[in-house]
Amino acid sequence: MAKTPSPSKPAANWLALDMQLCFGLYSASLAMTKLYKPLLAPLGLTYPQYLVMLVLWEEDSQAVSAIGDRLTLDSGTLTPLLKRLEAAGLVQRLRDAVDERRVLIQLTPAGRSMKARASSIPQQILCATDCQLDEVSSLTQRLKSLRDNLTQAAA
Repeated sequence: MAKTPSPSKPAANWLALDMQLCFGLYSASLAMTKLYKPLLAPLGLTYPQYLVMLVLWEEDSQAVSAIGDRLTLDSGTLTPLLKRLEAAGLVQRLRDAVDERRVLIQLTPAGRSMKARASSIPQQILCATDCQLDEVSSLTQRLKSLRDNLTQAAA
């Protein structure tokens, strides 16, 4: 059950843009994506493509549905993104030998070798945050918890 806040400020202040959690998350997400753009340009990747590559660098040869679940992307968004990665020679789509209805996404040698070229990106992002590693780790865990709570509340 959702908790009802007991605002200490008048209700009108709760409608101020800077009081909105959603706006804080939205504007931080835009700033983060903007920061990634020049870092990903030499790799020829967009931010969503980079996220797919991160998932595959963790564990290669995954079903499209598993990648979608991990990134919370529907197939209508994910399929064209995967086709562009395939056209770039970074992944290949294969039918699962056990269940031909399932499509597996597998890194190509070029996709695997790109991992080394991307290895400096997290450090550059960490520097841009002006936070210590433990602060970023804590914030990431809190955001995951927030996401899970919001997902549960929406269900």
